[in-house]
Amino acid sequence: MRIGLLSDTHGHLDEGILGHLAGCDEVWHAGDIGHPDVAERLADGRPLRAVHGNIDGPELRRAFPALLRWTCGGLDVLMLHIGGTPGRRTAEARRALAAGAPGLFITGHSHIMKVVRDDAYGCLHLNPGAAGLQGWHKVRTLLRFTVDGGAVSGMEVVELMPRRPSAGLQKPTPTP
Repeated sequence: MRIGLLSDTHGHLDEGILGHLAGCDEVWHAGDIGHPDVAERLADGRPLRAVHGNIDGPELRRAFPALLRWTCGGLDVLMLHIGGTPGRRTAEARRALAAGAPGLFITGHSHIMKVVRDDAYGCLHLNPGAAGLQGWHKVRTLLRFTVDGGAVSGMEVVELMPRRPSAGLQKPTPTP
């Protein structure tokens, strides 16, 4: 199954993002969606698995949990918006991981793209960075990968148009 993983859109979704997700069977969003229209456009007839983030309002908090756990292609997946990084986990992440470490742990919030093994919990840690325009990050990112037979393969880091386009680059179209 081909997965598109993004986070921290903060209400922004441009055609470039959608183009990179076009071949994905499922889209996963690690929080700070920002606007219900973003979630609706990301789904586009395919499953959208998402958690709400700290900036998400009541409508998104009702639609998406703070913590989500499921199985995909034989892989146990756990997603939480604010989870920290290996060696620096939040209390909520430590509680969730102590209940049973998944094969894949996904976080957002930091706006820093990270793909690293977490040896303390024996899982792969992913943070897709930030795909939106809000925040201090300079490069917008998302991840694409395949899940099959309980394993992740074909990991791709997608760098999107810079957060602050310079002269000569086409500005992305913001979502209302």
